Amino acid sequence: MTAPRVLPGAAPVLIIADHASNVVPEGVDLGIDPALMDDHIALDIGTAALAEALAIELDAPAVVATVSRLVIDMNRDPLETGAVPSASDGHIILGNLALSPAERELRISAIHAPYHQRISDEIDAQSPRLLLSIHSFTPQLAANPGEERPWPVGLLHNGDDRAARLAHPLLAARGLHVGDNQPYSGRDLNYTMNRHAEARGLPYLGVEIRNDGLRTPADIRHWTAILADTTHQLLRALR
Repeated sequence: MTAPRVLPGAAPVLIIADHASNVVPEGVDLGIDPALMDDHIALDIGTAALAEALAIELDAPAVVATVSRLVIDMNRDPLETGAVPSASDGHIILGNLALSPAERELRISAIHAPYHQRISDEIDAQSPRLLLSIHSFTPQLAANPGEERPWPVGLLHNGDDRAARLAHPLLAARGLHVGDNQPYSGRDLNYTMNRHAEARGLPYLGVEIRNDGLRTPADIRHWTAILADTTHQLLRALR
């Protein structure tokens, strides 16, 4: 079993980082250039550091993934084919192409299921009033170089947009160009929040930060301050 990293905290917020790691467990061969494991296809760059810094700043618990999404994507239904990707941003993941049903089931039972069970356990134990989901995105996709991604931050939501609706003007008031369900739509890619927030009626904020703003310690401090202040304001508004 591959367990997520869990950070303690007392605040009524649970921080979640689905794509924080580029680690490939022993015995798994993805069949790709090792250099790609530092690329955005393998992890959401900067989110591990940001989730940890936010947990400290807010005194909030956090559940942080410890396995690359190229092994299995925590933010997808494990029964969907795309949960174990055969390609990402134009790169073929050879090791996943001929994955046996038994190996796929092992990845689900040893990695995906424990991650989501821990999130459920933390919610049961902590009774948070807000889930804060941290992701990052690349300024440009290799597979679609003409696509413009001008937002330094985007807010993702599905049916429950309570927190996103409140957070958007708070971030915009800082002069930020805030994407609403950009660069991805939470109506399409929202598995973790659908499962743990929407299904329980819990407010959540799905945050996507462009990863060229998460490259240095100063960047992490910058976004930690912004998101911590925004979270405090959300908690007051969501009472």
